[in-house]
Amino acid sequence: MSGAVPSDFLALPSIDAGLAKEVQEALDQVEKLLRESVAASDPLLTEAASHLLSAGGKRFRATLVLLASHFGDPTVPDLTRAAAVVELTHVATLYHDDVMDEAELRRGEPSANQRWGNSVAILTGDYVFARASEILADLGTEAVRMQARTFGRLVQGQILETSGPRDGADPLEHYLRVISDKTASLIASSAEFGATFAGAGPEVTGTITRACDALGMAFQLADDILDVAGDPSESGKVPGTDLREGVLTLPMLYARRAAQAGDTGSARLDSLLGRPLSDAETEEALGLLRVHPAMDEARATTREWAERARAELAALPEGAPRDAFEALCDYVVRRSG
Repeated sequence: MSGAVPSDFLALPSIDAGLAKEVQEALDQVEKLLRESVAASDPLLTEAASHLLSAGGKRFRATLVLLASHFGDPTVPDLTRAAAVVELTHVATLYHDDVMDEAELRRGEPSANQRWGNSVAILTGDYVFARASEILADLGTEAVRMQARTFGRLVQGQILETSGPRDGADPLEHYLRVISDKTASLIASSAEFGATFAGAGPEVTGTITRACDALGMAFQLADDILDVAGDPSESGKVPGTDLREGVLTLPMLYARRAAQAGDTGSARLDSLLGRPLSDAETEEALGLLRVHPAMDEARATTREWAERARAELAALPEGAPRDAFEALCDYVVRRSG
């Protein structure tokens, strides 16, 4: 599972041009700090730690930090470091995820584990997280506590995904808990960091944090749908990655539930789900899943999470920052089709 926001999000017509310019300028400073923070005395470590940063990424979490800061004072110097911390934390988890998933590619480039082996990839992830922690230490005790709480959820989500649902547990509920911990937690914390360091106040900070928790859920669910129905020329991703690897995501869980309820039309698809597939089987499964009612169910669930985010946003002060977050809710829904 992975998620990304389009690089041109800040250029959407519904985003205030002045706000977009300020956020982009701040992102440029964050990018500089990211590059500086992973530099090491050892050339191999520097190359490995810079690998995923150089491969691209949309800096979604850093963008959320900076957008949320506009509910307070966005000129606070600590915001650049806060944005770098959440982005480095995210990148560190990607190194570990790719080892666990035996991934060959990340952001269109060979994964670190493919290029240097599992040991170097794991240690590089540790190093990147250590660099994030060093920056974090300068932000104060409360920031360390917030980060520790989030990192605990990230690890918990990864363990839940790895172990799978317990006997008798609802696979759908288990999956939603996984993405809540593994994906939504850091997205919510990004907004919390931004609002907190900008001095937005506890009520506003709590509201934007809850909104981005729901938004994080919607974003990951939209990504699940894109893995089935996305256009590679637009998404930059090869459809069917989860299917091929036997990973069950939201559309597949809905299809499997239909089969278990006695829908004979879902039987063949069900036989292809939850196990590694050949290229031919992947194409067959994609064809069956794309026309299955499970896709509409998944889209409806994604819209529900986006609406939860929007309902929270409605309590925030009117203005360009709120409009930007609402535009992101709209984009997630459009993205899921």
